[in-house]
Amino acid sequence: RAQVMESGGGSVQAGGSLRLSCAASGRVDNTYCMAWFRQAPGKKREGVAAIDNDGTINYVDFVNGRFTISKDKSRNTVDLQMNNLKPEDSATYFCAANFWCGSTWHEELRYSYWGQGTQVTVSS
Repeated sequence: RAQVMESGGGSVQAGGSLRLSCAASGRVDNTYCMAWFRQAPGKKREGVAAIDNDGTINYVDFVNGRFTISKDKSRNTVDLQMNNLKPEDSATYFCAANFWCGSTWHEELRYSYWGQGTQVTVSS
């Protein structure tokens, strides 16, 4: 049974940092494309970052150098290090996986496997 599971959310003040982690198991092995999405209340789910099965990394523009996605193949985990957080970064963050992502990495329909989400709250 394929599974992805997030951890590491929480509450921080603006300017602070958080590190999210996603653990994949089952069919989602360490060759899969892994991505982070987020969804704020009343807004659409949006892609934040992805690391493809060939190692290609993509970020959405609003990350602007503040977030870093990394993959540990030996543990089959993908982390999202978030620095200089802003109140507008508050959202539920989701981990997603698919065999391959490509140029449409930011489209949620691309992904077959999703975690339950972890809440990130940034106060001003």
